[in-house]
Amino acid sequence: MTAVDTEEPGASAQDTCPVLAEVWRGDFLESVHHGAVVVLGADGHPVLAVGPVGIPMYPRSSNKPLQSAGMLRAGLDLDGELLALACASHSGEAFHLDGVRRILAGAGLAEDALRCTPALPIGAVSGPAHLAAGLGPTRITMNCSGKHAAMLATCVVAGWSTDDYLDPGHPLQRTLRDTLEDLAGEKSTAVGVDGCGAPLFALTLTGLARAFARIATAPAGSPEARVAAAMNAHPEYVGGTGRDVTDLMRSLPGAVAKDGAEGVYALALPDGSAVALKIADGGQRPRPVVMAAALRHLGVDVDADPRLSALTEAPVLGHGEPVGAVRPSAVLTASTG
Repeated sequence: MTAVDTEEPGASAQDTCPVLAEVWRGDFLESVHHGAVVVLGADGHPVLAVGPVGIPMYPRSSNKPLQSAGMLRAGLDLDGELLALACASHSGEAFHLDGVRRILAGAGLAEDALRCTPALPIGAVSGPAHLAAGLGPTRITMNCSGKHAAMLATCVVAGWSTDDYLDPGHPLQRTLRDTLEDLAGEKSTAVGVDGCGAPLFALTLTGLARAFARIATAPAGSPEARVAAAMNAHPEYVGGTGRDVTDLMRSLPGAVAKDGAEGVYALALPDGSAVALKIADGGQRPRPVVMAAALRHLGVDVDADPRLSALTEAPVLGHGEPVGAVRPSAVLTASTG
């Protein structure tokens, strides 16, 4: 099924994105979220393609598993929870911060080596607790600090400089771009600066889904398989307590999933089927709702697991109580029964 699918290089994604999610307040349609989503079957062919899935966009933190594979290719020696943390947009819980310090210590580095943007923890509990303790934004509590610590550790192993590791021309960043392009099967056509300060490489949604499928089905012992194994075994390090990306991987054994800023989400199952989506307005509220609807197209029974079924709708509140919901649009539900 293809609802709207354009490959025109100059097309505006905003102009061609159909409605993916609807915001209902009672029986009144209050708002809509436009976007694009691609669902690939295990054979790599599209099961569903809605919107401009062939136009480059910034995957934001959904790039992290790909970047971590690139770091392993460059010689980084991490596995288990610390490798999962390298793939994370963590909530800033105590075990996350301890893990970042362990990565840095293993490379003989201190916290002041981090060059990520200072920020507050993003966790629903850790953020308020941090503020209540009278603390402000720091580099280690920034949700990308695990990735930055791993980048620094990679530079130490490879003999590269650490002060300029965020320069797009640095050997580390060239290696990571090469890895992204290899896994996605396409060239990155744009480079930006991510919220954490690291270079950000654009991919199409189809390329992003293809890259996740490569990670989820990689041969045992390969860098990509090591990333998949770490994320599968330690999903709490990829997100954190109460995070939908953590619940998603806990509910789908063998799945590799990563959320990203500006409404991006990517996932692959161990059979190689995959989903990548972007909410056009950058909203995060409809992101898990659209992912759950996309998973139905892969035959996943999202109603069988309470953690998955909780993602099928997002509550709309009135006076602090649910009075409606964010639901997937007909373009996502029409062919799933």
